Amino acid sequence: MAEQTPKSPPSAPPPPPPPPHQKLPHPPEEAAAAAARGWSAHGYPNPPDAANPDPATLREQWRFAIRQYSRWYSHAWGTAILAGAAFFALGWIVKGSNPLPSRSDHRADDEKR
Repeated sequence: MAEQTPKSPPSAPPPPPPPPHQKLPHPPEEAAAAAARGWSAHGYPNPPDAANPDPATLREQWRFAIRQYSRWYSHAWGTAILAGAAFFALGWIVKGSNPLPSRSDHRADDEKR
């Protein structure tokens, strides 16, 4: 049979966890690291660069930004056009004829008088 090692006496139970609404104080190491990060200590997710990036990186970032803006711009125009067509169709359905008064047949109004 294998020898059994004597078990150490049980230590004190761990302290209960703090209530969820209380914030634990940061250890000194974390506080020093947060101070060294500077911007991140204030809650900003992207600290500034230590130096300006090289021109190739800046060119790539600029092209990516232009592509993103162009995509959002075209999506916005497409959405606006579709919404306009949908509201025009809805107005046509509700009114029963062309909802734009500038496009209505003026001769029909003259005959009624």
